[in-house]
Amino acid sequence: MTARHLDALFNPRSIALVGASDTPGSIGAVLAANLLDGAFKQPVMPVNPRHARIAGRRCFSDLEHLPHTADLGVVCTPPDAVPEIVAALGRQGARAAVIVTAGFGEVREARGSALQQALTEAARPYGLRILGPNCVGLLVPPIGLNASFAHRSARPGNIAFVAQSGAVITSVIDWADARGIGFSCLVSLGDMADLDFGDLLDALAGDPGTRAILLYIESVGDARSFMSAARAAARIKPVVAVKAGRHAEGARAVTSHTGALAGSDAVYQAAFERAGILRVFTLAELFDAVEILALARPAPGDRLAILTNGGGVGVLATDALIDEGGRLATLSEATLAALDRFLPPTWSHGNPVDIIGDADGTRYRETLAVLRRDPGADAILAMHCPTAVVSAREAAEAVAESPSESGGPLLLTSWVGDGAMSEARRLFADRHIPTYPTPEQAVRSFMYLVRYRRSQALLTETPPSLPDIFLPDTAAVAALVAAALAEGRSGLTEPEAKRVLAAYGVAVVTTRSAGSPEEAARIAAELGGPVVLKILSPDIGHKSDVGGVVLDLIGPGAVLEAARGMSARIRESHPQARIQGFAVQPMVRRPGAHELIVGAAEDAQFGPMILVGQGGTAVEVLADRAIGLPPLNLRLARELVSRTRICRVLKGVRGQPPADLDALALTLVRVSQLVIDIPEIRELDINPLLIDPFGVVALDARITLATSAGPAARRLAIRPYPKELEEEIRLPDGRRLLLRPIRPEDQPALHAAFAKLRPEEVRLRFFAHLRELDPAAAARLTQIDYEREMALVLSEPRDAGTQEIYGVVRLIADADGGRAEFAIIVGRPMTGRGLGKTMMRRILDYARTRGICEVCGDVLRDNRVMLGLCSALGFEQWRDPDDPSTVKVCRVLEQPSPGP
Repeated sequence: MTARHLDALFNPRSIALVGASDTPGSIGAVLAANLLDGAFKQPVMPVNPRHARIAGRRCFSDLEHLPHTADLGVVCTPPDAVPEIVAALGRQGARAAVIVTAGFGEVREARGSALQQALTEAARPYGLRILGPNCVGLLVPPIGLNASFAHRSARPGNIAFVAQSGAVITSVIDWADARGIGFSCLVSLGDMADLDFGDLLDALAGDPGTRAILLYIESVGDARSFMSAARAAARIKPVVAVKAGRHAEGARAVTSHTGALAGSDAVYQAAFERAGILRVFTLAELFDAVEILALARPAPGDRLAILTNGGGVGVLATDALIDEGGRLATLSEATLAALDRFLPPTWSHGNPVDIIGDADGTRYRETLAVLRRDPGADAILAMHCPTAVVSAREAAEAVAESPSESGGPLLLTSWVGDGAMSEARRLFADRHIPTYPTPEQAVRSFMYLVRYRRSQALLTETPPSLPDIFLPDTAAVAALVAAALAEGRSGLTEPEAKRVLAAYGVAVVTTRSAGSPEEAARIAAELGGPVVLKILSPDIGHKSDVGGVVLDLIGPGAVLEAARGMSARIRESHPQARIQGFAVQPMVRRPGAHELIVGAAEDAQFGPMILVGQGGTAVEVLADRAIGLPPLNLRLARELVSRTRICRVLKGVRGQPPADLDALALTLVRVSQLVIDIPEIRELDINPLLIDPFGVVALDARITLATSAGPAARRLAIRPYPKELEEEIRLPDGRRLLLRPIRPEDQPALHAAFAKLRPEEVRLRFFAHLRELDPAAAARLTQIDYEREMALVLSEPRDAGTQEIYGVVRLIADADGGRAEFAIIVGRPMTGRGLGKTMMRRILDYARTRGICEVCGDVLRDNRVMLGLCSALGFEQWRDPDDPSTVKVCRVLEQPSPGP
């Protein structure tokens, strides 16, 4: 993931068009016409040995004869010639290339894949960036650049559109032009041999000319690159995505309920939610979402008041609101009384507020003024149906001119209809008031605001700390898994799976293995009371489907008879199944408990994911599940549970006490850590997991295994907490401190540490006088992406009972990953002990391991302590010519030697 040289793509100093043509209808001719139409002011140099001139411009025989270096190459030659052309562009000093040519990886043949490999290898020595191959190209309308074979240019604007499909790009140009929508750029990614969504998100997040980023996605490329870039971009500006291929026909073989429930689209949905991306499902919705995000501030809540002159459209709007997960605002008694004073007696006396078909502008104005004062409404949807009695324009003017109070409800409008309503909708558009032709479209757009606000809140919400010290027995689990794989097994037995869960703190029911019916009977006698008997077989995935589970057996005789009968039935119905014996466990009676499923599975693109939902034997029929990407913390786990339908029941209904949702969230966190630590776990089911007011307990468990290569954490789309960076620091007086990566849960401690700083310390560190650390800023400083940023905190050890923070050193890499900025502060109680130097050395060591070549920073001239520390650590220093009060410090890092 890197944004290196992307300025050559979006603002090239010169362009070479290799494969330019004057053959009518050819791609080379269309590209030449689009590039040479005069809108782009920088040099464009056609290259083709068979032509002397193209479109009135001199045409060059090859790249070596160009009058000056091409910053960007646009290539539309036959595929076999492309690798050498890319190499020639690199030799000549080009920094980027758009490969329009098809016939590479998309053909799914060895020759195409070999050509694509040759293409990337040709570019690599020069750091040349490749857009494509097999793409329409790109357009940058604000500078008049049309390096595409699109049929027309696009309007300039501030929306970026990035898509894998060239056909979608050209369709959107037409669609948007008819609606007056402009773009900062349109980029066709094609086969993504080099540049992918992560690269483009990084570049566009920092582009001041781009206000919102729209994505059309078929696949994301590198999942970790995508997640890292998307999370960073979504904090800065709206990112809205359409995912194509939601209903893929192909299905992979799965052996667990989790694998069956977790389709690829559900995992994409989880990824979008985790990244803060607003997902929509059609291109029209994509632009609706951008329009509402542009015109309205994020809605404070989901309570909508509906104002209408027609009861039918009010009902339609209400239905759409409930379908979308919103709520009708409950109007206060004061509001209802105020409306009663001037509305006709036949008005609806509730929400929707139907002010009757003869409502004129005055009635609209007065009603809207009352609704805007109601504290229970987060937004107001004003609607109008055409009638012969009143003017739609008059009603629209009354709504548009109605004074709004700062911080009051948002206003959306829907003047329903077509020709007669177009003038009113133009009026609203001119006043920058969101307006829609149908109630459903208006409600859907309102809910985009709600969902966007929720996604932004999740990006900055501080998670609670774990209620206990979570120290799983990872070594024991790894040994158990390694032994099973060494035996050639592809899964664990149920008792083994429960041992794994117990090692990670998940509550399980005691389960013992028996090799024969007689041994099962002896175990039942030892356990006493009623027991459950289950078949043990690596070839039977869902035991209850084949009669492999018998409940409530009392006494060894009943167990012996049940075991013999179970064995005989299964040998007859499944003669190929290997029967290893039986599992015996106490019968758990928890009246009123609910059955859940908690699971994990491996997605081909995003790696491990976690699932929770309603469990039991009908789990796949009910399909009530929510999916999230690890790592999870308690906040993310609780949010995951809230997305299931059964969550409403778990909170307590009809006098039933609420279930222990905290215990469920903690179980999800522990399962998340398990799949992070043990890469050989490919699928995991806990089904059922019983939950009631007293906690949770796993009654059944299944774990599927496969060998794994490479670092365990690399499988994850989001880099997990790097525990390997934890280090104990011993002070001369014997006191122990812990130097460790910062966690999201550290926000309160960071806030408290800031409060203890003296004003002068704050000024030297933050270059300003700040009285307190803003909660949003504190969240941003603690909720970091470990893939591109690191902060080490000096705190008390875990067993100290407090996590007070005494110092922080931070490293933020640029999008190229080759350069990073640092910042450090050590609180007064720990100054003068050499801890600042220790922390700086550790962060520089970390920078080397990440391949960062240069670490720089800004230091105030009067911060002599910091300048002295930088000097001792080998940083070069010079005055900032643009700011005399600041000193630039920089150190080039020697990279670790490659291994043998």
